[in-house]
Amino acid sequence: MIYIRSLLANVFFFGVIVVGSVVSPFIALLPHKYTMFFWDKMMMPLAFWFVKIFAGLKVEFRGTENIARAPALYACKHESALDTYAFTHAVPTTSYVLKKELTYIPFFGWSQHFYGMVPIDRKGGAAAMKNMLKEVKKKIDDNRPVIIFPEGTRCKPGTTKGYKPGFLFVAENLDVNIVPVALNTGLFWQKASFLRYPGTAVFEFLEPMKAEKGVDKKAFMAELERRIETKCAELNAEAVRKYPWVKKNMG
Repeated sequence: MIYIRSLLANVFFFGVIVVGSVVSPFIALLPHKYTMFFWDKMMMPLAFWFVKIFAGLKVEFRGTENIARAPALYACKHESALDTYAFTHAVPTTSYVLKKELTYIPFFGWSQHFYGMVPIDRKGGAAAMKNMLKEVKKKIDDNRPVIIFPEGTRCKPGTTKGYKPGFLFVAENLDVNIVPVALNTGLFWQKASFLRYPGTAVFEFLEPMKAEKGVDKKAFMAELERRIETKCAELNAEAVRKYPWVKKNMG
């Protein structure tokens, strides 16, 4: 049964993404607010409704009192494709920092561009960092929050590939808060897996952190990682108690 439910969830979820990506260039001919409305209020709610109906997978947001009223950087754990789609439910108009190669994909990549994502060349060194600062500043000036995945790639629940401090350069120069975000999405929607497990995937916004000029980067990143990983461990343990069938998805 889980295979059939997962198939339906995938077909309809990604079907919405495909349709939205094809339509997006035409919506982009209108003022930009219509592109964001199209994705935030129409496409993504529909996509997640299909996931809930077919896979029995719901999304819950906690700690929403920590969502910044002013534009901020959200440093998020990355375990699943869900992480790159769900944020607009809680933080509308969110822009993501993503690898530049994704923007080359026909229609899908174009839709990322039209929505206003921040592409980065991960091999570009200092020049790439300066360009990221420039692009993120545009989003902040436009009153848009920005999400970055400090690990740079998806990790299995209960594991980490190390938090990279590059985004601190942006936070320091733009004088914005960093909101850590923990989650347990990889238990329900695994990397490179066809299956979608029923339950409740949780995103939890943690207390904001301030990256002052001249901050000790090593100490700051260690504390950021400690906060996120500690909360992720709690969310994973809670999910395994409630939905024991996801235990096998732990790293």
